[in-house]
This record gives sequence, structure tokens and C-alpha cells, in this order.
Amino acid sequence: MAKGAVVAGEALDILALGEAMVEFNQTGEGQGRLYLQGFGGDTSNFAVAAARQGARVGYLGALGDDPYGAMLRRLWDEEGVDHASVRADPEAFTAIYFVTHDQRGHHFSFFRTGSAASRYTAAQLPRERIAAARVLHLSGISLAISPTACDTAYAAMAMAREAGTLVSFDTNLRLKLWPVDRARAVMSDVIARCDICLPSYDDVLAITGLSDPDALVDHCLRLGAKVVALKLGEKGALVADANERHRIEPFPCQPVDATGAGDAFGGAFVARRLAGDGLLEAGRYAAAVAALSTQGYGAVAPIPRADEVRARLAG
Repeated sequence: MAKGAVVAGEALDILALGEAMVEFNQTGEGQGRLYLQGFGGDTSNFAVAAARQGARVGYLGALGDDPYGAMLRRLWDEEGVDHASVRADPEAFTAIYFVTHDQRGHHFSFFRTGSAASRYTAAQLPRERIAAARVLHLSGISLAISPTACDTAYAAMAMAREAGTLVSFDTNLRLKLWPVDRARAVMSDVIARCDICLPSYDDVLAITGLSDPDALVDHCLRLGAKVVALKLGEKGALVADANERHRIEPFPCQPVDATGAGDAFGGAFVARRLAGDGLLEAGRYAAAVAALSTQGYGAVAPIPRADEVRARLAG
């Protein structure tokens, strides 16, 4: 069992809802024909990142009753992420994706239409577990993979808010999954319902037309988000609430693959906020986690653990 693993029946800091995936990431070897098997799915990446920083984390959703689903469960066991509430769907499959790299960056090819996660329904949500958690986390992808998934995400948010559980939301816009007008309407509504908003610059630029980072943060706060941590990629981050605002400088690193870096930032930021960090401290910590996660291939394997992050920050 991983250090800090969740004990059966223990109340959780974070429950993440969405679609976990198995990843095949192109390496620089074998003339680009070799792929490193790893794991992905934005909310699962978030869950692992939070767990590696010491949070008690669980996952919600569904997997196929297949070898890829079994691989993800082994991953969560190793990481101490509770998956007791992840359903095994015998009539659907676990989604996979491929990552390729070129001079323009990294590119994704997804095989997910009709996946088990896209069939997960509101009736299958564990209301008591959501009510007992401190934070429910979801993303734009959690909402976009199917109409059923969107309805389920809304039901989960309603359960959370009724119980006083905080809602964390990462925009993670994927226009291959839904048209921009629907994305704009749904995401704006969810931002209004969330306590912690974790937008990426390109996402909110696409749905608002605003280009100034401060204006984007102001937009999310006006909609109703209580805390906003705007991810600016290689330019760092901007974190704010109604009373304070801080620009987070990028943490120095030698990146080779940025897959999942934003998810790592979000998981670390929420974990540190729950541990008692202020906005500035949590933002700096999360920026370090995101930067360090780009120094290896894959969305999950390079995510640093708390000891490494603290050592690098101290150095």
C-alpha cells in the first residue's frame, strides 16, 4: 500500500469524477515508433498528483471490465487512490489515447466514444461519499464526454453543494468533444457553481475572447468562483480570490513532455489549500509540481512527490 493510502471507510479530502484512460506516449527512440505505456485522463492525473502531495483521494466513474481497467486499478492501488466507487461496466470499454510529439508540441489521438465513463449515470453516484469528502473535483472533459456524463456531473455538484462539500473545476476545454457555444454556456454555469476554479489560459481565451490574464481571472470571479488559479503554461500562473492576487513565476525546469502538467498543477494546488496553505504558497508549490512533471514522458509517471517538491523549492 502506498504511503498515505486511504483506509477503507475513511473520509476523503478529494473525490475526483471523470474519465481515467490508459496512455501510449511516443518517445524519441526507435525513430518515433516506440510508445511508452502510461496513464492519463485529466481528473485521474489530478487525483494522483494530489495523492502524491499527501491528500487522501478517491475516484468516481466507471471503467470497462477489461485489461486496461485492471491496469488503472493497479495504478490507483499503488498511488493510494481509493477506487471503491469506480464501477466496472461489463458492456463498455476503458478509453485509451496516443500522444505524438513534433516541433509544434504534443498531439493527442483519443479512442473514447462510448466508453464506460461516458455511460456512468447519476443513479450510480455515491451520495454519502460525496457528502463526506472535503472537495469534489471535475473538469470540462467530465462534462463533455457525453450528455449522460454532463447530467451526472451536475448531479454530483448538487450533492456536494447540498452537503457543504467544496467544488473544484478545471476547464480543460476539448473542442473535439463539444461545440464552443455549448462549452461556453456549460462551463460558465459550472464556474458560477464552483469554489475553486482552475482554468487554463487558452481555454478561457476561447470561451470568453478575453486575452489579459487579470481580465480572465476577474471574469471567473464575477461569475461566482471563490478562488481562481489561472494556469499560464511556461509563463507561470495567476492566483486570486476576492481579497488578494498573486502572479506566480514559472518554476525552472527542462521540459520534454507537457502532457498532464495542468492537471498536476491543479491536484497540487487543491491538496496544498486543504493542508492550510495560503494562495501564494499553494500557487508556488503547484507551479513547481507542474514544471517538474514536464521533465519526463507521460501524464502520471513524472509527477513529483512531496519530498522532492519541498527539496527543490528549498534549493
